[in-house]
Amino acid sequence: VGVSRVEGKLTGDVAPDVWDVAGHVSPNPGGVGPLTRAFLLTNVVEAEESKLA
Repeated sequence: VGVSRVEGKLTGDVAPDVWDVAGHVSPNPGGVGPLTRAFLLTNVVEAEESKLA
């Protein structure tokens, strides 16, 4: 998952020809970033809880 700034706008760094063969491509910005952070936070909480058990 990557982002570049092109002419003052954020854009994803997936090559345009990937769209023809990929099963799914998420928009960027506005793609999977929130899910990545949510799962990271979940994993951190679970790791800390397992230390206390």
